[in-house]
Amino acid sequence: MKVGIVVFPGSNCDQDCQDAVTTVMGAQAVMLWHADTDLRGVDALILPGGFSYGDYLRSGAIARLSPVMRSVVEFSKTGRPILGICNGFQILTEAGLLPGALIRNQHRRFICQRQTALIVENNQTPFTRLLSEHQLVEMPVAHGDGNYVVSSEQARQLFEQGQVVFRYAQAVNGSTEQIAGVTNPQGNILGMMPHPERNLWQTAALAYNGQGALIFESLKQFLLNASVQCA
Repeated sequence: MKVGIVVFPGSNCDQDCQDAVTTVMGAQAVMLWHADTDLRGVDALILPGGFSYGDYLRSGAIARLSPVMRSVVEFSKTGRPILGICNGFQILTEAGLLPGALIRNQHRRFICQRQTALIVENNQTPFTRLLSEHQLVEMPVAHGDGNYVVSSEQARQLFEQGQVVFRYAQAVNGSTEQIAGVTNPQGNILGMMPHPERNLWQTAALAYNGQGALIFESLKQFLLNASVQCA
């Protein structure tokens, strides 16, 4: 298994994602620079968190114009999985690969919480198959532009179509219906504001429970099953 991690100027969670890929998934992590167009035969992609291009224009707005994104768009059409975390989620919405938009937190403050409670709304995706529907999980958040906005009608459709994957258990940033993560209609692309790569191991001192590893373990299982079916 080869998992590509797209690195933009200003990415700061790429090494954490690399650790998740190599240690949790036991896969080869392929670091892809924003100027690359060759995805080097990867089976899945991760767009990590950070501040691509310094968020100088709008979070993700410049990154979506990077050369690598043309290849990401083509990759998405194959149905193979793409995970966008925090800034990666913002980039995916800016690129039109996910619905909605992410704007400044409602209270205008940067949020950095070690653990935030989430409700699993859909466990039938490549990223959540080891979770249970309505399960309460905890993952850190760190964002200033995590307020996910869609119209009331769009939100209703997202829930009906199973595209809402995670929802905050309580109000965090003003997101519509407290949505924390969504997929595209096909379900192979997930964008989420919380950081699963920062909660891979159980650590009593920091109150971490390792539940973020379930995202990467789910992806591993999905890719293994896909390779068996193609064999």
